Amino acid sequence: MFTMSKWHWLFSQLTRKLWFRACLFALLAVISALVSIVVKPFIPSGIGGVVGADAVDKILNILASSMLAVTTFSLSIMVSAYSSATTSVTPRATRLVMEDSTTQNVLATFIGSFLFSLVGIVALSMGAYGQRGRVVLFVVTLLVIALIVITLLRWIQHLSLLGRVGETTSRVEEAARNALENRVNIPYMGGKAWLPGLQPPAEVMALYPTDIGYIQHIDMQMLDDRLQEIEGELYLTCQAGAFVHPGHPVGWIVAPTPNPDTAALLAAITIGAERSFDQDPRFGLAVLAEIASRALSPAVNDPGTAIDVIGRAVRLLAVWGRNKPEPDAVIYHNVWVKPIMTADLLDDIVNPIARDGAGLIEVQLRLLKGLQALDRMNTAVFAEDVRRYVAIIQHLAEQQMVSQQDLERLNVWIRQSDLNIIEASQ
Repeated sequence: MFTMSKWHWLFSQLTRKLWFRACLFALLAVISALVSIVVKPFIPSGIGGVVGADAVDKILNILASSMLAVTTFSLSIMVSAYSSATTSVTPRATRLVMEDSTTQNVLATFIGSFLFSLVGIVALSMGAYGQRGRVVLFVVTLLVIALIVITLLRWIQHLSLLGRVGETTSRVEEAARNALENRVNIPYMGGKAWLPGLQPPAEVMALYPTDIGYIQHIDMQMLDDRLQEIEGELYLTCQAGAFVHPGHPVGWIVAPTPNPDTAALLAAITIGAERSFDQDPRFGLAVLAEIASRALSPAVNDPGTAIDVIGRAVRLLAVWGRNKPEPDAVIYHNVWVKPIMTADLLDDIVNPIARDGAGLIEVQLRLLKGLQALDRMNTAVFAEDVRRYVAIIQHLAEQQMVSQQDLERLNVWIRQSDLNIIEASQ
């Protein structure tokens, strides 16, 4: 995903749209209805009488009327699911619900079946099939009915999960896991490591974006090719998910030519109005934190969902803490990329939960246990930031926790754990 070209990425975004799959299924349905006209000369004439004159017409009329009603009903269910995901989870997770492949396949099947029946009825009324063509159309219609039955059974099962908090949260976790695993495998997106303390050369040129928004995708191959043409290097100051504007550079160009073509370089950086999960591991964690914060709000009062998010966060951060056997090879030698800091990942997911759940002992204890689990799985990666957040959690609890008994219970747990701030500082 990190080395995916811009056009490949744009095409993948296109294929996730509902209308794309619906149009594809509708096209196949029209072709299926018309193929009977093409193959009818190859059907033996004696088989033409097997199918009654009105059999196919009646079946197609039933399909046309029923599929229109089912499609309308399914669309209303889908809109309700989107609304539920927006209000009960977070608007940032709605895109994942809209990209659900099962929902898109179901609606595409229903719309395609409706168009198939319409084309078949029109062709029959024009007398385009004949007796032998009716046989082929009848067989194809039976296959379409079988596909509809299977799709309906899958749809009934899927409706019990669509738009639910747990299901939507699982989709966010999966998207965040994919982005994190990609970044763990390719920490610098195939470029050179721009480590803390490393400064670009003195003679640099700022690369200012022309658009305002979030970086959604960076085409590393395109960047590297353009830099090779000008014999230069680029130090990327921003990564996917960063909010950029013309007043702040997205990178520093080092090139022998005084005025390199910056437009060609900016073409490799896609900027949009919203963040994308694909190249942005931090976005998935931020969305999970939003789900937990909404659950902890007084209007919802659902600490169980926040506790569930903490468990998912531990699983995701465990992926980040996984030790790599070998450093990633440099593929793009002209692009310097900064690493994602562990502190930033913890700030995205831990800070909102610690703040909004500061008054709830069950949330704070589960958060501390999650931090303890991360520290034990990979002390070298998480130790410093985990202990920083233990101090933050304790401070927030002292300010917001009403019950002194709960506060003392929290302090006792910290003192008895291996995350004791006093012991860690000695």
